[in-house]
Amino acid sequence: MSDDADLQRIRAARLQQLAAQGSAAAGNGNGGGGGSGGDDDPQRSTESAARKSLLAQILTPEAADRLGRIALVNADRARDAEDRMIVMARAGQLRQRATEDDLLRLLGALREREKEAHERGVGRVVFSRRKGGWDEQDEEEF
Repeated sequence: MSDDADLQRIRAARLQQLAAQGSAAAGNGNGGGGGSGGDDDPQRSTESAARKSLLAQILTPEAADRLGRIALVNADRARDAEDRMIVMARAGQLRQRATEDDLLRLLGALREREKEAHERGVGRVVFSRRKGGWDEQDEEEF
């Protein structure tokens, strides 16, 4: 019987320790690790949880499901749509929860913007070649 009591005390102490670490990570955002490598993970998980919570408030369940399916296929496009929805919500441009049709319109607008940027050459590298070729004098130098 004494082994069971010891085991229960150890479990309780470990649960308290984990709870204290969890509340410290949520309270100051750095997890109390002191090292630079471990500080990003709790902060990212906190930001991710806040992002998901905000999206759950902004989107209808159907729109959230659609966005989840889009994220499976093209994570960058889904991330862009999420970012845009969050910006619109914070700016007060959303009067009600965004429906699946609203999401589709937003995705269409993002696609049009990408298409226009591609046509303008944004993000494209253009090489300017010198006119003319080698002449005899250049060949003698090498």
